[in-house]
Amino acid sequence: MKEKEGEEFIRELEFSNSEFANILFGPFGKNLELFRKKFKVEVHSSGAKLYIKSKDLKKINLFCDFLSQAYELIRRGHLLLENDLSYAIDIFLKEPKDDLLSFFKENVLVVSGKKTISPKSINQKRYLEAIKKKELVFGIGPAGTGKTYLGVAMGVYFLNQRKIKRIILTRPAIEAGEKIGFLPGDILEKVNPYLRPLYDALHDFLDYEKVKEMIDTGVIEVAPLAFMRGRTLNDAFIILDEAQNTTVDQMKMFLTRIGHGSKAVVTGDVTQIDLPKGVLSGLIHAQEVLKNIQEIEFVYFNEEDVMRNDLVAKIVKAYEEYEKKRFS
Repeated sequence: MKEKEGEEFIRELEFSNSEFANILFGPFGKNLELFRKKFKVEVHSSGAKLYIKSKDLKKINLFCDFLSQAYELIRRGHLLLENDLSYAIDIFLKEPKDDLLSFFKENVLVVSGKKTISPKSINQKRYLEAIKKKELVFGIGPAGTGKTYLGVAMGVYFLNQRKIKRIILTRPAIEAGEKIGFLPGDILEKVNPYLRPLYDALHDFLDYEKVKEMIDTGVIEVAPLAFMRGRTLNDAFIILDEAQNTTVDQMKMFLTRIGHGSKAVVTGDVTQIDLPKGVLSGLIHAQEVLKNIQEIEFVYFNEEDVMRNDLVAKIVKAYEEYEKKRFS
């Protein structure tokens, strides 16, 4: 390792394994641009060597600390694909003293034989830990942050661990001003489109036939919120999704359904409320009413936790830029 001081600092790193170095640098050095953008340093590679240049020595040292941890992750078998690498950098920059190895390796959750998951952000890690420890957890934040997906994953995990006997997934049936009375079929067929995202999450962790069998035998229940009234749900993992669209009475009704040996997860985005004007959201109300109860934890997500496909991120950005030009 070399270092020169003058107008700029230059550091040279050489990695002992060229194959691992290539994974770290990415195909054709693709990850180097990500490093430049995130750490604000100049980076160039040659074989298994990396050359780092900046006028700020602290930035170089911070980047080198990250590279050391990322290289160790790869050496231990974590591939660190492009999205993983970006998440790893974001996590590191928020908490430089945290150990990435423990974050990525020790927090891997074997949900089922079909799927394993690991947190992709610090808030996702807090969310998973809260669900393990608390009886009731609220996951609040924008779409795409993994609130529902990770909630369902934990439900399947607890079921496979035999810590609960059934999974119950529910959400308000009427959203975005749509009226189910005009849809064909009986009440279950009418509300099925609203429940589809919950089915999609289940199928990510369990085979289609397994999900069908569990629904037929009552081990998994997917139902509109109205179906929860008058019940006491024991030994269950219960998820209330899209909770921003519950009224105060509906939220109270749901929360008082939680029985012995059960866990509940409530998810929602308070910026996407579709209730009639003047009707208070049960999710907003619950945050104030329940904030001092020890057995309950609120985990808040933000835009930085959104896990988007790279193409989707570009599409969203293009629309945002278009709207800015249109109204400027």
